[in-house]
Amino acid sequence: MSDQQSHHCGRFRAEPLTRREMLSAVGGGFGMLAFSALFARSSSASSPRSDGRALIAPHIPARARSVIFLYMDGGPSQVDTFDPKPRLVDFHGKPFPMAASPTQFNNNGLTLASPWKFARHGQSGLEVSELFPHIAKLSDELCVIRSMTSDFAEHTSANYLLHTGSGIAGRPSMGAWSSYGLGSDNQDLPGFVVIDGGLVPPGGLDCFSAGFLPARYQGTVILPQGEAIANASLHESQEAQLRKRALIARLDSQYAHDTNAEAVESAIRNHELAYRMQSSVPELSAIDGESDETKALYGFDAPDATTRIYARECCLARRLVDRGVRFVEVTCPRTIGDRWDQHDNLREGHEANARAVDQPIAALLTDLRRRGLLDSTLVVWSAEFGRTPFAQGINGRDHNPFGFTIWMAGGGVRAGTVIGATDEFGYRAVDKPYKIHDLHATMMHLMGVDHHRLTFRSGGRDMRLTDVHGQLISDAIA
Repeated sequence: MSDQQSHHCGRFRAEPLTRREMLSAVGGGFGMLAFSALFARSSSASSPRSDGRALIAPHIPARARSVIFLYMDGGPSQVDTFDPKPRLVDFHGKPFPMAASPTQFNNNGLTLASPWKFARHGQSGLEVSELFPHIAKLSDELCVIRSMTSDFAEHTSANYLLHTGSGIAGRPSMGAWSSYGLGSDNQDLPGFVVIDGGLVPPGGLDCFSAGFLPARYQGTVILPQGEAIANASLHESQEAQLRKRALIARLDSQYAHDTNAEAVESAIRNHELAYRMQSSVPELSAIDGESDETKALYGFDAPDATTRIYARECCLARRLVDRGVRFVEVTCPRTIGDRWDQHDNLREGHEANARAVDQPIAALLTDLRRRGLLDSTLVVWSAEFGRTPFAQGINGRDHNPFGFTIWMAGGGVRAGTVIGATDEFGYRAVDKPYKIHDLHATMMHLMGVDHHRLTFRSGGRDMRLTDVHGQLISDAIA
């Protein structure tokens, strides 16, 4: 550990230079040598970290190297997807027989049974709605948690909580925490990437922010088709870029004497990464070079346009984790209506959204498994909350933070299991209720990080993703 610097929270950073030393070196002319080294590297975009190390020594043995977070924007209905409730049929069209808490719009209607049938699948016998015929075939890979809860019934605050562990803006996202703690296994790509399918979640880009962490840990947003990142391709000679980078480095070093050295260091690192990404991103995004069989598996040629978009997103997510990116969030494409947020027209809206994601998600799990990547990749399917078992108006459902379903696969989870339960109507979690902080703690644990120990000093105290909360969902860990 002679080359590692102890940190107050038990982390060990593999960085041989202090900020002051590094900035001083840049100002003294070392910046030119550093940037020259960038140009001297091979043009191979997918080379791993040269030192083979993460930024910290994992606190515990890691089960997952990477996370793919499948964000279901708007809140799919648990009683229409993975949590069947036959009692809803008995009370369909009748007053809801339980006491109901105020909802987002407080327009509570009659009991609403699911318009879709459920069937058991696989050796696990997991009950899955006919909305997901492809995912259902992989039910034995899933660990389904039917007792998740949120603290908020409004999209923006619930999204902040899901993404950052806090219901207010300004905190680092879970992807930023993962990147801060573990880095990327590829020095040419960011540690945290967001694939933009066409919808920015309520809460905006703050959901992917680095918050009070150094800026280099924020999510890098890329597109699944066309130019993944604007201006990522080389448009001038290496010599011209060398001169510009060296000038920027000298100006940054001078600025550091009068301002925040941490911010300047982040800027320098971002400049360096931006250059390396000019070679790595075009290769990464060349997904049309995948085999015809792989493209057909994901649904590149599917009749529905949104399926084709999400197919490219999921394929790109696999390519990212294959190249060592630590945390990848996949957002939903724009279908009819407002995301999964069906306050009315439940049938048409949920069918459109399920059609967009079902085949690509199943393909992602299949592709990861056959490439030997699923055991080291944690896949998480989740929204910010669920929906009510009673109608809003006539044919929609309102927001429900009191009990909803998520699932995980790969990366050390106990496959083919169901954890927790809601009441007989699917309204409230009644068995093993879990909070978003518990999900975050479990995700970090599977990545080898003790959520109590991964901290950052801000505002006079050691901050963490789970704040002062969080317990492991131990039943989900294999």
